[in-house]
Amino acid sequence: MERLLILDSNSLLNRAFYAIPALTNKDGLYTNAVYGFANMLFKMKEDLKPDYIAAAFDRKAPTFRHLEYGDYKAGRKKMPEELREQFPLVKELLNLMAIDIFEIDGYEADDIIGSLAKYAEKNNIEVYIVTGDKDALQLASKNINVVITKKGVSEVAIYNEENFINDFGVTPTQFIDVKGLMGDKSDNIPGVPGVGEKTAYKLIQTYGSIEEVLKNIDNIAGKKLKENLEN
Repeated sequence: MERLLILDSNSLLNRAFYAIPALTNKDGLYTNAVYGFANMLFKMKEDLKPDYIAAAFDRKAPTFRHLEYGDYKAGRKKMPEELREQFPLVKELLNLMAIDIFEIDGYEADDIIGSLAKYAEKNNIEVYIVTGDKDALQLASKNINVVITKKGVSEVAIYNEENFINDFGVTPTQFIDVKGLMGDKSDNIPGVPGVGEKTAYKLIQTYGSIEEVLKNIDNIAGKKLKENLEN
């Protein structure tokens, strides 16, 4: 089976920037994120031996999520200039390696990654997505593997559908409803008040989906929890 490696470039550059001490070239340009990104790319190439590689990037333009929810990602720290200046260098590196870059106004790298992964899966191509963002775990399946960077840029965990279910007790699709209940602080998306990670997993493990949670609201213990779920 052919194999596609997809890089969540913004996520990997961000992780590399904070994991590796500041490095500069003779002109004073910061290079630590480029160095970490390149190391990860070369390691994945060596370990996975992909037939194809794609690099997805976010763009500055607002996405459809920003248009639908004005507070989306509000309060997130601005990207440091020392990191921002390394993006053109990484793109230059990818071009020199003949690795295609995918970025579209109005969409996030996440959307591009999901589209590429599902397209490849339909065409019987095995997929490995390398990212530091756990949201990508919803894509895990028999042929889509999500490589999550755990420590710096060297330690990773690889999830397909089977080991995701073993570790988390829900399916990758149910993981979407877990996130819906608990919210996502990093994206400034509110969840149900009083519902943290533990409660969200328990509810979805018990009932299977948000819709079934609401259908079974009378069986849920805790007056305040019921009230918050209904609201």
